[in-house]
Amino acid sequence: MSDPSAATTPSGASSASSGRRPLVRLEHVEKHFGALHVLRDVDLTVAEGEVVVVIGPSGSGKSTLCRTINRLETIDSGRITIAGEELPAEGKALAKLRADVGMVFQSFNLFAHKTVRENVTLGPVKARGVSAEQARRRADELLERVGVANQADKYPAQLSGGQQQRVAIARALAMDPKVMLFDEPTSALDPEMINEVLDVMTGLAKSGMTMIVVTHEMGFARRAADRVVFMADGQIVEDAEPETFFTAPKHERAKDFLSKILTH
Repeated sequence: MSDPSAATTPSGASSASSGRRPLVRLEHVEKHFGALHVLRDVDLTVAEGEVVVVIGPSGSGKSTLCRTINRLETIDSGRITIAGEELPAEGKALAKLRADVGMVFQSFNLFAHKTVRENVTLGPVKARGVSAEQARRRADELLERVGVANQADKYPAQLSGGQQQRVAIARALAMDPKVMLFDEPTSALDPEMINEVLDVMTGLAKSGMTMIVVTHEMGFARRAADRVVFMADGQIVEDAEPETFFTAPKHERAKDFLSKILTH
């Protein structure tokens, strides 16, 4: 967990004071969808090994923020760097960067016509040049890690939603990414399946994986995050350690948000 003395300013600069190398950095990022201003002068720095949970009301820009980090969404202005390298616009350099940035979506996005194991081995073989045998061994290790090793020869449609999402996590991990992005990974799941996915994510956080997680799961934020980033109207309005954020939020929008979700 990060140093309690780390700064809690909306600039997201707290990672610098934790003594860890900055891995993901957004500087003055702006994004419009037509007339809609979805990201407004966003600054955020995430250090190596840090777990940052992004929360906020619907429409606050959380998912868009997440998707700009591997250029699934382009930005209008500003700068985004991964390990000091600016996001390339297209081509092989962008494909290489995307291989370094794992992403898990709301919908599982697994290939329906491929088995669970084939879903996990495909990326490393095609994008990383890993041998089929090596990729298979790694896939089996990761499927064991996320608790679905016994489903390796099944097809996605034969799995529950929670199992499919755990396969999606294994698939992202198979690329050996520098950072993992999670865009509301439990929002499409039935309530009884949510914890099995959050448990895997908590284990990842404890293992030192750099993670940026957009979620409505406040228990996970409290338990696994180094920092909680609260967004409203396309801006980061609060950036603090979980205990500070949940017990003594400073911004009125954050106080209002928490009063609504924590009383139900």
